[in-house]
Amino acid sequence: MSRLFSDTLRKLRTEKALSQQALADKMYVTRSTVVRWETGSRLPDAVMIFRLSEVLGVDVNMLLSAAAQSDEYPNVIMVDDRKLILNGGLPVLEEVMPHATVMGFTNASEAIEYAKVNRVALAFLDIELRNMSGLDLCRTLLEINPRTNVVYLTAYSEYALDAWSTGASGFMLKPITPQGVREQLKKLRYPFWTGGEAT
Repeated sequence: MSRLFSDTLRKLRTEKALSQQALADKMYVTRSTVVRWETGSRLPDAVMIFRLSEVLGVDVNMLLSAAAQSDEYPNVIMVDDRKLILNGGLPVLEEVMPHATVMGFTNASEAIEYAKVNRVALAFLDIELRNMSGLDLCRTLLEINPRTNVVYLTAYSEYALDAWSTGASGFMLKPITPQGVREQLKKLRYPFWTGGEAT
């Protein structure tokens, strides 16, 4: 992997006096994702690079020129407009799927833009989002890539019937647990290797 990007990111982060955890919180990723970016074992995709440029206050072209092509790890996203849910759920997803690139979004439109340039293997979607329902977001993601697995997240079981009509693979009640995620991985319409248990 490119050392230029990892060295550039580490330098910019330290200049901003941000810890790896602080940068992770601003990016809605886990600290281990930032560690991978800074060690060169993983590179962020274009959407994440644009987000990094905003968070760090630098020209995106500088980051793009330092980055190489994205790797082939499966992309897993979680969309929930509550930061607390994202911050609690992302580490669980990363624990269960150690070879996946796990990203969080509080905004449905950002998740859609990400899906347009990255093949999303699995999406965990809150049903009640501020600007778009999770049901509509599911339909949009499946229009972009019909092989995206979608698992709905909600605190309300009464949504289950509506959720099944959208082509989703599963349905989970919050909060996310490792065992609950593993059970969902067994039911995916389009299984993929995650680096954890075979799905």
